[in-house]
Amino acid sequence: MRSTPSSARPSRVDGGRRLAAFLAALAFFLSTVEYMLPRPVPFMRLGLANLPILIAVDLLPFGLYIALALVKVVGMSVLTGSLFSYVALFSLVGTLASALVMRGLRAVAGPRALSYVGLCVAGAVVSNMAQVGLARVFVFGESARFMAPAFMALGLVSGLALGSFTEVFASRSSWLASVGAEARGEGASDGQA
Repeated sequence: MRSTPSSARPSRVDGGRRLAAFLAALAFFLSTVEYMLPRPVPFMRLGLANLPILIAVDLLPFGLYIALALVKVVGMSVLTGSLFSYVALFSLVGTLASALVMRGLRAVAGPRALSYVGLCVAGAVVSNMAQVGLARVFVFGESARFMAPAFMALGLVSGLALGSFTEVFASRSSWLASVGAEARGEGASDGQA
């Protein structure tokens, strides 16, 4: 029948939306955990809430991927009470820069050529560079250059740690394998889970 292909498409779209909602909820949870950890500087974080964005780089279409990044920033800003502050702006710019670089690198290099570790390090370093640039313009002026090495080092270390965790998770998770197969269209097309 002709209705089968058209009925498969909405379930795949709905599946993408459900996955994006799940990953957004995971980002909120990780934001809460990260908010409880001590920070030496208000906008310096480990980046735990970026794990769902890293996982989503291969799973979500571009629109939902960017929506996930935006929802993560807004949710984290509401959670921390910084929605209308410079901290939210730093988070927005850093998250979008990171998400776009990771997605762009994945599109250019492909999943086999660049690991989650490479993606995460690139995303963390770009995010921190963008935030140091904003700090220079809006907060610290020329003095921002003194904090740049610490930010780059933190980006490298957190990128290595979170990327390594994601690499291990991706290699062992049957859930991620099934979601990835669905995202590539290899799963069941009748919309049943």
